[in-house]
Amino acid sequence: MRFWLSESERRPDPAPARADARKALLVGTILWLIALIATLVFHAQLAAAALGWLMWACVIGSVLGLVGLAVVQVVRRRITRHGDGSTA
Repeated sequence: MRFWLSESERRPDPAPARADARKALLVGTILWLIALIATLVFHAQLAAAALGWLMWACVIGSVLGLVGLAVVQVVRRRITRHGDGSTA
């Protein structure tokens, strides 16, 4: 097994895989919101076990997911406006 190949021996890089980041972000954000609801329902028990910070972790995850969805949407609009044809 060789760990290093010269440039002439390398195969060309594969084309990037097309993926829809919106679906992944949407699923992740929904899961964070479900976890947030669960932490709100069991807040007293979590606080007694010194795990009250889990609620804030769920809030931050939900907010970051929503920000990510907004960013992906802006990028997709810019790509379609410039007529690139590819999707983010």
